[in-house]
Amino acid sequence: MEHRTFVSLAERDTRLTEIMDDPSCDAGRLRRTLQGFDAVNRAVSSWGRVYRTHIRPALEAASRSTSGSAPHLRILDVGCGGGDVLRRIVRMAARDGYAVQGVGIDPDPRAIAVARNARRVPGVEYRECFSSELVAAGEGFDVVVSNHLLHHLSEPEFHGLLADSEALASRLAVHSDIARGRLAYAAFAVGAVPVSAGTLLRVDGLRSIRRSYTRSELSHVLPPRWRAEQVNRFRLLAVHRPDQEGVELRGER
Repeated sequence: MEHRTFVSLAERDTRLTEIMDDPSCDAGRLRRTLQGFDAVNRAVSSWGRVYRTHIRPALEAASRSTSGSAPHLRILDVGCGGGDVLRRIVRMAARDGYAVQGVGIDPDPRAIAVARNARRVPGVEYRECFSSELVAAGEGFDVVVSNHLLHHLSEPEFHGLLADSEALASRLAVHSDIARGRLAYAAFAVGAVPVSAGTLLRVDGLRSIRRSYTRSELSHVLPPRWRAEQVNRFRLLAVHRPDQEGVELRGER
């Protein structure tokens, strides 16, 4: 049972594995979990705020740097899962008048299948691949994001993702994840109950919290030119800005 009277959150519990990462996990529960992330992410991930304080200023800077016709801006979502975060970001950008191409990538074909079967958003596509393949192909993006990915990764995978992000992002890389803490654990244990039936949302969500970083831990493992930021009590960002000048930050802590 994941929610016990006492769970130590003093350190990351990297021994835990999440059921959804098992290639042999139940296909129906996985599909429902990936579909259910839309509701969970809207409730807890703060992407609306991150869009306003980080992504929109980067898109504006990219637009100003291109003369002539409006540029076609590109956003990459690494480990996109069911694709809900990317669809939301692209919709917000479109409402602000930006012409954006969104690319979501995930090495798991089950996740890509769910993303492609979701309600279509113009300008969004999904590919089954790793970020390293895009680097090798010479692709480039204005903004690179991920959601709830960092805590899944081993140390080599973590640093590989950040290196790939530096190679791929011309304006901004922002990786959002959970801020580990007792309040986050207790709140999710209760709050996930209404939406978790038939899914892995609650059990894997609690394991995710136990595997996640605190801000000080994340700061310690980030390489130079990366910064750990805390959006709120429950949300951390790993942020890299290749071109700090020209990006006007509004409301960032």
